[in-house]
Amino acid sequence: MSEFGVYVHIPFCAHRCDYCAFATYADRDHLMSDYAAAVVTEIERNVAAGQPLATSVFFGGGTPSRLPADDLLRILDAIPRTDDAEVTVECNPEDASLERLTYYRRHGVTRMSFGIQSTRPAVLADLGRRHGTLAHEEVARAVTDAGFATWNMDLIVGSRAESLEDVATSVSDLLDLPTPPPHLSVYALTAEPGTPLGGDASRHPDEDATADAYDLVGVLLEGAGYEWEEISNWARPGHECRHNHLYWNHGEYAGVGSAAHSHRDGVRYWNVRTPDRYIAMIAKGESPRGGEEVLDEATKAFERNSLALRTRVGVPLEAFDSLSEIAHLVDVRDGRVTLAANGRLVANQVIVRLRSAGDDDTLR
Repeated sequence: MSEFGVYVHIPFCAHRCDYCAFATYADRDHLMSDYAAAVVTEIERNVAAGQPLATSVFFGGGTPSRLPADDLLRILDAIPRTDDAEVTVECNPEDASLERLTYYRRHGVTRMSFGIQSTRPAVLADLGRRHGTLAHEEVARAVTDAGFATWNMDLIVGSRAESLEDVATSVSDLLDLPTPPPHLSVYALTAEPGTPLGGDASRHPDEDATADAYDLVGVLLEGAGYEWEEISNWARPGHECRHNHLYWNHGEYAGVGSAAHSHRDGVRYWNVRTPDRYIAMIAKGESPRGGEEVLDEATKAFERNSLALRTRVGVPLEAFDSLSEIAHLVDVRDGRVTLAANGRLVANQVIVRLRSAGDDDTLR
């Protein structure tokens, strides 16, 4: 059976972090019930139109744990899925009560992902995060007691308030937990336009310092037995995120909810951005689709290789006309090209040199 994913966008947050440019809102909680009902309706329409069984489901946002648990699980129950489907819910540390996590686990959620970002107070303050510095300990205890075997923690590196010592401390704090997270995502901070961080040049990340921090993370995690999966992801063997791999394999998925993106049958499409408009369109029986892009063979081939190059699988050597200008950024083994450790944060410099001939078999 082919892999097929469902992404559910939950656009509600208690507070918008300084670096966040996602389609999220801290003033729309009154829409939660209507929003959940609209998402269920969209799912039912998709299923009626022949949507396959989901092999993975991912609740992202925003803050999925902001949604009342019963509403979230009502959405999950509406999604036809395989018996072994992976179901992931992103959760803020302050929402990670044992009661909530146990409820999720008993009703079909198989995997949790927690936005820890840092364990250092100055860094959390600079990022606009509100949880305390011991949140990682409380989260690890709750998720383990709730019975989750696989779960993830996120870190962000690159804050101007963060030193290399802070980075090492945050990573060590997670690795030293009685039950360390089996999967870790580590993202480089970016100053997105329109965000408080983006509007303050004095807080913009220093590229060299961010690269040093990222390199240190890789050394520490790989030294602790984690395998590098993709530019921002490391996992212990057997704890890879199935839904992530669906994206990286250029697989097919349906996105439901406001601002959610889908990829099916050679078409990439997305829903309208605001929850208010999304709810209204669903209520009128209209499609919430906000736009689409039909992918030609050249684009599909290029995207497949662009995504694969970001992972440890890499691409065939023939995907490049020449490696001379990027030889220092890649490794070549057994006829495949992967990013070297120093090439991961500058992956775009490698990706733009991929061949782009649409009918070339090396790109498929």
